[in-house]
Amino acid sequence: MIDRKHLVFPFAALLVAGCAASSDRYPSLAVRDVERAEGTFDPVPGPQLDVPEVEGDVGPDLGAGLTSLVADAQAAHTAFTDAVPAAERSVRAASGSSIGSDSWAAAQVALADLDSARSNAAIVLGELDTLYTAATVQAEDATAIVEARNTVIALVSEEDSVLERLRAQIR
Repeated sequence: MIDRKHLVFPFAALLVAGCAASSDRYPSLAVRDVERAEGTFDPVPGPQLDVPEVEGDVGPDLGAGLTSLVADAQAAHTAFTDAVPAAERSVRAASGSSIGSDSWAAAQVALADLDSARSNAAIVLGELDTLYTAATVQAEDATAIVEARNTVIALVSEEDSVLERLRAQIR
């Protein structure tokens, strides 16, 4: 039987010999004359872009408009939160029931009502997204919009979590 130690050396020698093959078969990695940059290049002026103004529905006072949008989102969130207990009761009653049963259908209707209540906050988020995009495109300060947007995103995310939890109970 051949010892493995004696096979390793000839195999390694063959691999090293492959690395020492003639270099005329491969292109040189040296920098070619074409790749050398010489001289200076003047940039060609491009056409001036006219960026149209994106209009928002907050009126002339952005601060008051943002406050109103956040208040609308909070009112929608309150309506959503008020509808959660009834939806939880319907989902609990449908837990373990077959798809298509009366209790399952009632739970689906309750979840649809919650989805509808969630959409009111999502509409406000869409308006804030439009304002944020407009401010960004016009290179304006969007700090106040970002703060309002983050507040509404937190509300919508909380609503999404509730809907996800309830849907998981009746699958």
